[in-house]
Amino acid sequence: MTFTKPAEIFDREVEWAELADFIADASPHPTLGVVSGRRRQGKTLLLGSLCEAAGGIYIEGTEALPAEHFHLIGEQLAARLGSPAPLRFTSWREVIQAILDLRTPAPLPVVIDEFPYLVRVSPELPSVLQAALDVRRRKGGSPIRLILCGSALTFMGGLLAGNAPLRGRAGLELVVPTLDYRLAAEFWQIDDPRLALLTHAVVGGTPAYRREYVRDDAPRSLDDFDDWVRRAVLSPARPLFREARYLLAEEPDLHDVALYHSVLAAVAEGNSSRGGIAGYIGRKSTEISHPLAVLEDAGLLAKSPDMVRAARPLYRITEPLITFYHAVMRPAWRELERRRARQVWQRSRDRFLSQVVGPHFEEICRTWAADFADAGTFDGVPAEVGHGVVNDPGRRTSHEVDVVVLGEPDGGPRKVLSLGEAKWGDTMCEGHVERLRRVRDLLAERGYDTRSTRLACYSAAGFAPDLRTAEDGELLLVSPERLYS
Repeated sequence: MTFTKPAEIFDREVEWAELADFIADASPHPTLGVVSGRRRQGKTLLLGSLCEAAGGIYIEGTEALPAEHFHLIGEQLAARLGSPAPLRFTSWREVIQAILDLRTPAPLPVVIDEFPYLVRVSPELPSVLQAALDVRRRKGGSPIRLILCGSALTFMGGLLAGNAPLRGRAGLELVVPTLDYRLAAEFWQIDDPRLALLTHAVVGGTPAYRREYVRDDAPRSLDDFDDWVRRAVLSPARPLFREARYLLAEEPDLHDVALYHSVLAAVAEGNSSRGGIAGYIGRKSTEISHPLAVLEDAGLLAKSPDMVRAARPLYRITEPLITFYHAVMRPAWRELERRRARQVWQRSRDRFLSQVVGPHFEEICRTWAADFADAGTFDGVPAEVGHGVVNDPGRRTSHEVDVVVLGEPDGGPRKVLSLGEAKWGDTMCEGHVERLRRVRDLLAERGYDTRSTRLACYSAAGFAPDLRTAEDGELLLVSPERLYS
């Protein structure tokens, strides 16, 4: 049983293959799958297209009372069965029984999209599903492939966790991610690596932001980038203008929205440690554990461990548009609503480059080192990639390292594959390399294996001539062209 992915779905080869494999499973009994991912990633298009290809049933949850859900599902099942009148249901138990008992000679996908909407008004639904699935696994049933989908990551993440009713019942748990920075450039049809980096620092890899939100209006060149920001992002008439606010409002577990916005603003301002975030919002460090955990569960914050000091993680915002909003838009919201985008952008552009693009460039460099560097770039396979802070007692200072690449643990001293510094707007020179050599020596003194460590300079502004001539087995120069090649 094979299904052809429609041409209008960009990439998603892995996700399509996993879903197709789940549907084609030879089990004669009903099986459960769970699909999640942030909004605007194309989950509905993916699942709807798969249902069409496999002749399945697609049910979309809405913000409605159970009676309305029962009526809508009854109409869909009646149409499937060829019944002239809608099937009548009075409980979710009847609905689930009807779905799982559909007679079908081959595996049949049934998708329930926006599942959190249904559970919000019918919290018993997961337990009803659990009981129905358990009965049919013991006594037999139709080969229904029931797929639950939702965008509320905190809810979907807990659906199969801990003591949740559906824990252990799912044969598929698929997360549909945002497009990585290379795929995003291809999707936006941007060939210039610097322009691709700048654009990704604003909209990230969310597919809908190009199609519906800016109506395929992509920046045409570096010279057009400023105009594109003003017309596509900072214009009150474009959906992207309010999108960052909606991303928080759509998460059901984010009750104190003002608090969560303040936490995100703190991180966007460069306060990436727990103490820095707490100080920025005027709270004690112990008081922000819950909002940090909730934002992590919602997929809006990620904790980046220090590769050298494991107890000192830093937080970063995972959605570039939220960083852009807090750094550029939120401080000037009233002016932007009055259509003063030109004045706001003129005075905010330097801030954008330093607080948004700079950290974003560092993260992309780490992603490249972890996922895209050619085999042989480092003397070993990268096992962990992150940032690091190395104390230098002899000089009474500390060194921040943007890209630390560690090899796989093998029982001996931990191998440092690479130490790198990333600069968006600075031409890198011998001074940057000397600092990395100092860090390498300090780590060697602490017992790390640095014998084959490559020192890496990542720069969007270029490299001094002496560095270009010195590039060898020790030194690695990474430009935007290399990040995208």
